Amino acid sequence: MAHLLGAEGLHLQYPNKVVFDSVSLGIDDGDRIGIVGRNGDGKSSLMGMLTGAVTPHGGRVTRRSGLRVGALEQADILGDDDAVGHVLVGDTPEHEWAGNPRVRDVTAGLVADIDWTAKVSTLSGGQRRRVQLAALLINDWDVIALDEPTNHLDVEGITWLAAHLQTRWARNTGGLLLVTHDRWFLDEVATVTWEVHDGIVEPFDGGYAAYVLQRVERDRIAAATEVKRQNLMRKELAWLRRGAPARTSKPKFRIDAANALISDVPPIRNNVELAKLATARLGKDVIDLLDVSVSFDGRPILQDVEWRIGPGERTGIVGANGAGKSTLLGLIAGTVTPDSGRVKRGKTVQLAMLDQQAGILAEFEGDLVREVVGRLQTSYMVDGREMTPTQLLERLGFARDQLSTRVSDLSGGQRRRLQLMLTLLAEPNVLVLDEPTNDVDTDMLTATEDLLDSWPGTLIVVSHDRYLLERVTDQQYAILDGHLRHLPGGVDEYLTLAGRRPEALTSRTEPVAAQGLSGAQQRAVEKEITSIDRSLAKLSDRIAAKHQQLADYDQSDHVGLGKLTAELRELEDQVTELESRWMELSEQLEQA
Repeated sequence: MAHLLGAEGLHLQYPNKVVFDSVSLGIDDGDRIGIVGRNGDGKSSLMGMLTGAVTPHGGRVTRRSGLRVGALEQADILGDDDAVGHVLVGDTPEHEWAGNPRVRDVTAGLVADIDWTAKVSTLSGGQRRRVQLAALLINDWDVIALDEPTNHLDVEGITWLAAHLQTRWARNTGGLLLVTHDRWFLDEVATVTWEVHDGIVEPFDGGYAAYVLQRVERDRIAAATEVKRQNLMRKELAWLRRGAPARTSKPKFRIDAANALISDVPPIRNNVELAKLATARLGKDVIDLLDVSVSFDGRPILQDVEWRIGPGERTGIVGANGAGKSTLLGLIAGTVTPDSGRVKRGKTVQLAMLDQQAGILAEFEGDLVREVVGRLQTSYMVDGREMTPTQLLERLGFARDQLSTRVSDLSGGQRRRLQLMLTLLAEPNVLVLDEPTNDVDTDMLTATEDLLDSWPGTLIVVSHDRYLLERVTDQQYAILDGHLRHLPGGVDEYLTLAGRRPEALTSRTEPVAAQGLSGAQQRAVEKEITSIDRSLAKLSDRIAAKHQQLADYDQSDHVGLGKLTAELRELEDQVTELESRWMELSEQLEQA
């Protein structure tokens, strides 16, 4: 594959910190790279150096001649006096941009609800962000760099963007750099993950799922424990690293092998025990919304909502921007009064909300973090053991040296950590999280999810972060056309009901050539895949037996050992050949 963009010996430092020291890396045609790491470790700085927005203090960035690089930064760069249409297509005549499939696809996916004649100054923050993203994607680029592109996008918009980026370029062409905290989106789009930490950039093959598996392997190797299990995991991860991201389907015997490797890992949370604790704290009555309707300025927002929230329930809420999610939370919290119906609240309910405004921090802005912590209760129960507020902060990724920072000087992610800690230490028995992933990195999200796994109460989460919803909640509801609807099929069911299924969102711009299989051909491919699955399973058993035979064989008989080793290599070659054919057939089905 042709080289597009690279870095040689990059050095970047600030007065109090060396961000990167002698970093070298490259981007080739076909690379789809996700960048992860803690806030402040240099993800955006790395992207800025590669795109030319940040000048390194040492080293150099190389580009292929004539390379076109487009970048979406987190900063709002739109001019307030510009019309939306001018930002998107400039002075291009309508007959030209209207006939461009990419322009039609991007505008339909991101800005269909925005008036093109409106001034940018009249748009909300979310609308401005979508216009800025659309203006970038409309143009032709060899490399696109996106810094938190899912900010202000709803679930449908994120799903559309993933499908667009998956098919924007033909296979093995173009390059994508992506900084995002949205792990579902990262898994859908990225085929390589760069982890930025401690002044270096460490590459991992695959998207977020593959990155997590490989990071676990790295940590286990560093600890030098579970040697046999590590060896098995290493072989399994070698399979996951091939081809598409780790979430892509694999032969059944490989899935069985992976399940065996994690068979002794306990469930992420004990739902039965948590339900008992929640009932003890809450009783049977929590919050009931009984035939509730709400309208603003004569416009109906929620209609005939019937929802009985029970003790220990963990519920995720999805819906398009403006669908009424915040209104629903207001009903639960008691800040919104319904036009009809009633809200019934249990006598023991103690509700706390982690909202997007960080209002809980307002009274502490002039204080040092350690002063805030010092005024709190002395302990908090997590996983059956007591933790001090400082230990709780550390579990959320807060460094001890940050305790001497004033609250007003904290970064967005640090403020979010402190806000979550203060919310939990209030010991509510009903916890509402409104877009909790804003301004946080993937490590913070993982730590938050780990903490919530042992939280014994009723949990309600509103988020566009699909990964988070599916990770911390046990059921999901959607707001559709003003009605609250249960989603037994999760977010996928919501996308289907909303008419925005991923397959319907696939960009029509420069599509990857499809195989065009007929019904008979597709059945033949499926039959061959099934046959390969069976063959691979048999070969797996034969290889295991051959390994055992080698282990039991007389180690002094070098001739016999050589023969057995040759037989083992032949079996492994057969596996490699069949796996390659399986991947080829699988890709044919995906493209058909």
